[in-house]
Amino acid sequence: MKVISVVGHKNSGKTALVSRLVTALSGIGSVGTVKHMAPHRFNPEDTDTGKHFDAGADVVVGVTKDELVTIARDPSLDRALDALADGGMDFAVVEGYKESDLPKIILGDMEDVPDLLNVVATLPERSDWNIDELVVLTRAQPDRVTLKLLIKKVQKNPAIRKAGAIGTFTGIVREYTYGLQTQVLEFEKYEEMADASIERICTELKQKDGIIDVVIHHKTGRVEPGEDIVYIVVASSHRTQLFPVLSEAIERVKHEVPIWKKEITVDGEFWVHDHA
Repeated sequence: MKVISVVGHKNSGKTALVSRLVTALSGIGSVGTVKHMAPHRFNPEDTDTGKHFDAGADVVVGVTKDELVTIARDPSLDRALDALADGGMDFAVVEGYKESDLPKIILGDMEDVPDLLNVVATLPERSDWNIDELVVLTRAQPDRVTLKLLIKKVQKNPAIRKAGAIGTFTGIVREYTYGLQTQVLEFEKYEEMADASIERICTELKQKDGIIDVVIHHKTGRVEPGEDIVYIVVASSHRTQLFPVLSEAIERVKHEVPIWKKEITVDGEFWVHDHA
């Protein structure tokens, strides 16, 4: 899922730009949006769903003729984006969240906001923006991936009608290894070579008897204990064909893909040869 955010001061035209961008992107794929509404309550206490929420419900779902609205606790930008990815969105457009590290389109002068991260474009306020250029810019951003998104991708494969099983592997950060406590792992990759290696592994594994599809995603950057590192999804005609390919896929990722792992522990940090 490609993610882009639009930030600017009040009345800079953020909502207008987001709306125009959503219209353009919806002609290419499915689009979700996130709106920063910190000062507001979306689910007022005098509504039925508000009363359910205040009574202690962790999640409240309202269903109308045209809408399905989910209200949940522990709000965060990451949770919102992961929910959109889990829903199979191709694009997410975020309005606000200037403090995030998302790729940002800035409207107007924001020199009064220090340390803005990952600015990919600066545009005038309330202007006749070139939306086609912004679509190209959005499509060039890195993918945000969840396991459910990859499963949905496999399920959209026209050949899935031949499949009788979908299996997944998720590698996570282990906090304790032989008594040594890991605080965080940092993954770096040789971008083009790593992507080409993963594509080659998927292509070769799909040549095996009964294998319908294989997708692999390996995260980079900082990953904390308990968080996901790598996803593998395999679709096959029969379950007996599936499990050996899942096992082979992770072993090949570990040994063939140029991704390097630094382990930061309570006793120090070091690079690990077994990078997956």
